[in-house]
Amino acid sequence: MPRAFITGITGQDGQHLAEFLHAKGYEVFGLVKGQNNPRMVQMRDEFPYVEPVPGDLADLPSLVKALEFAQPDEVYNLGAISFVAVSFNQAELTANITGLGVLRMLEAIRMVGGAKNNPIRLYQASSSEMFGKVRETPQTELTPFHPRSPYGCAKVFGHDIVVNYRESYDLFACSGILFNHEGPRRGLEFVTRKVTNSVARIKLGLQQEIVLGNLDSKRDWGYAGDYVKAMWLMLQQDQPDDYVVATGQTNSIEDLVALAFAEVGIENWRDYVRQDPKFFRPAEVDLLIGDSSKARIQLGWKPEVDFASLIKMMVAHDLRFEGDKIR
Repeated sequence: MPRAFITGITGQDGQHLAEFLHAKGYEVFGLVKGQNNPRMVQMRDEFPYVEPVPGDLADLPSLVKALEFAQPDEVYNLGAISFVAVSFNQAELTANITGLGVLRMLEAIRMVGGAKNNPIRLYQASSSEMFGKVRETPQTELTPFHPRSPYGCAKVFGHDIVVNYRESYDLFACSGILFNHEGPRRGLEFVTRKVTNSVARIKLGLQQEIVLGNLDSKRDWGYAGDYVKAMWLMLQQDQPDDYVVATGQTNSIEDLVALAFAEVGIENWRDYVRQDPKFFRPAEVDLLIGDSSKARIQLGWKPEVDFASLIKMMVAHDLRFEGDKIR
């Protein structure tokens, strides 16, 4: 039975990946910070097959112990301070976890045995936010990085250190440059889930408006359940490499809002939306759209859920989620 070790196990991607790997017959271990992590209560109920392992991306010895315990064939490093807006207020913490955490994981793999004698394979969650102020459209694996947030800067370091360790120590280490991927498991602080949840609450009479920032920003949005398949496929290849994972289509936040309201039968959505400067980023990323040709050709991967279906799925979930609270 193959063994997988996941950091960020309680997040959206960690949950999807654990589910996916378990269905493929993996024994799944998840890194958990703190003995009383409240999210683990939910994890134990919904994902009883995940074995929690204590550790912290800020602490190298704990990562070494975690890998020695789990003895994984594959490590998926999804853990990060992942909310871009927070990274501006907690820049040092973001750099430490999202950036240096990757270095610590690479060191732990190298120390436990990640080269030819015991080839632990690493997947690193890189991000389209690394492109930031884009130099070309669409973005590929060769597009230069110009990050526009502490989060993006930290992800660039993580991405580059993976390349360095791969070339220096012969580690099987890959990075997936994933563009925005969403779903019902996305946290409420992220704009897609904030919109779909707020629309559901407005439809149910639980709130009156949505307060947002820039409605003109455009993103390449896909479904998280599709994207974890690409993570796994990267680690099944003969040679490690880096891949852009994206739909190749872009939509604005305004498109997202209009589509979500249309799902609940509200056409005059502007009556329910207010913009507030506090939700604007200090440095905005205006347009992201990925070219995933390499992943499609070499991995045989392609997205299955389109943008409209994704938003429909999320709105339907949030109508049930909020409706259950008032029944």
